[in-house]
Amino acid sequence: MFRAVRPYLEQARISDPVICYQGAVVADPATGTFLRHVPIPYDRALEVIDEVVGRGFHLNCYVDDELYVAEVTPEARRYADFQHLEIHAVGPLRDWLHADPTKLVAVGDPKALDGLEAETKKHFGKRLFISKSLPYFLEFAHPDVSKGAGLQFVADRLGFDSAHTVACGDGENDRELLQWAGFRVAVANAHEDILALADLVVPPVQDEGVAILLESYLDSLS
Repeated sequence: MFRAVRPYLEQARISDPVICYQGAVVADPATGTFLRHVPIPYDRALEVIDEVVGRGFHLNCYVDDELYVAEVTPEARRYADFQHLEIHAVGPLRDWLHADPTKLVAVGDPKALDGLEAETKKHFGKRLFISKSLPYFLEFAHPDVSKGAGLQFVADRLGFDSAHTVACGDGENDRELLQWAGFRVAVANAHEDILALADLVVPPVQDEGVAILLESYLDSLS
């Protein structure tokens, strides 16, 4: 979410466009304006709600950069606390939904979500982008959404290309990001698919592998 990212942008004094919501949003940090917004069509979102909730999973719904849930469950609290977010409990999401959501996220046991991922990919096919961000978060977005698509938008806006871009990733939803970039980096604890794509593997997240990479690059310029 942009509201979750914004405090870090302010601390780092970053003013360039930032990619949020797995590529569904590109925002201007200074004004909060969404330069790109590709939400899930309303009717398709209702299908996701029926499918996910019908299988007994908790579902997060994102509209206007706010987080909505049917009720505050342990799963909702786990996600919100992880991101330091406010939760809005609105009752059954199908009854409440009134706009195209930016994304939907199922939260649950990783193995159970593996099964849900397989079933929803069969059901929706190319009508949605479906991927795990973390083992216990299964994300649903518009089919034109990915981190790679978001980065393409930023590249076009700022005037750089994939050949001169380094991308770092760890999760399944970083696949398109790394595929877009000219040089691909994975942290050592990344998903196996991401490790297979990598041109370089850096230390794991816990050892600040990406920071080590950036510092090494900056040192090489001095």
